[in-house]
Amino acid sequence: MQPQSNAAGSIVSLWRYPVKSMMGEEINSSLVTERGLLGDRSYALVDLATGKVVSAKNPRKWPGMFGFRAVYVEPPEMHEGIPPVRITMPDGLSATSTQANLDALMSRALGASVSLQSKPPASPQLEEYWPDIDNLAHRETVTEEAMPVDTFFDGAVVHILTSATLKQLHSVYPQGSFEARRFRPNLVVAPDAAEEGFVENSWVGRTLLIGDQVRLKVTCATGRCVMTTLPQGDLPKDLGILKAAVSANHANVGVYATVERAGVIRAGDAVKIEAA
Repeated sequence: MQPQSNAAGSIVSLWRYPVKSMMGEEINSSLVTERGLLGDRSYALVDLATGKVVSAKNPRKWPGMFGFRAVYVEPPEMHEGIPPVRITMPDGLSATSTQANLDALMSRALGASVSLQSKPPASPQLEEYWPDIDNLAHRETVTEEAMPVDTFFDGAVVHILTSATLKQLHSVYPQGSFEARRFRPNLVVAPDAAEEGFVENSWVGRTLLIGDQVRLKVTCATGRCVMTTLPQGDLPKDLGILKAAVSANHANVGVYATVERAGVIRAGDAVKIEAA
């Protein structure tokens, strides 16, 4: 017998990010495994001087990471392993992960010795810069942050964001450009028309049913960082983005989830909340 559920909305876009902290790719569908969307954050750059994962969370050390774009040379398949990735650099030069000189090209572009890796360090860590904004956990400092073991994720394997939250943030700070790509979600959900405000806050602890197969357990709100304020494409640098999230929703934008049941999801799929 299927559990009862309530309609929550539908998926309007899907995103994966082949290389951590680089621009990713919008996709029409994806297999979802216990590790999230297939191919998401499967690669990362590692700082050879420190062993830490390179992250846009520390833009003072790694400025311009959002000037790099990563796409798979062919779609990932569950039983074929993760395919090579093509990285386009800020100057327009592109190279694939199969090229012997890729690390040298990336090191030259970033001004530091780095290596593209698909196997995470045993205890992955990154550095996070905390800007000078009231009511953050830290202020004007850099901290070392542990990442989930054996992954290149910051907090959880799936990040979900609703269009209602973006609309609410814009009402708080009308001059800000609150586009989903600033927040690097995997799933953007358009809630039912009657739903307004920070809709996904009420999903924490609940199970989402997506399409015919996938079940996601929402574990916590997603605390935001300086990454949301960085320029990318035509979006300008704007500390007001993070300030709005802090003042309006305790710095949270979207939610994290784990995968309870794997399967395929597609843009347009219905999203339902399992009845409590």
